Amino acid sequence: MLTYQHKYSEMKNNNIKKNLTELAEGQTGIIVSITWGKKSSKRMADLGIIPGNEIKVLRKILFKGPVQIELFGSKLVLGRGLASKIEVETK
Repeated sequence: MLTYQHKYSEMKNNNIKKNLTELAEGQTGIIVSITWGKKSSKRMADLGIIPGNEIKVLRKILFKGPVQIELFGSKLVLGRGLASKIEVETK
């Protein structure tokens, strides 16, 4: 299992760290750390889901449904399992 962390988390300790699935719809955060296996990490890095990037939750489906996000103006949908492994710092 791989874990990526970014220096951003050290610079602004007063912000709240949350799991991506804990953000409300319309809320934005900075990716702080990601815990994925090797198979997922390459694909997500290619999409720009890496520490230090800003991510916005557009829509969440109730219970164990997917999470729609916006990253660099592109809209993506992540499964709840992958989204739960992304830690963000809210603004």
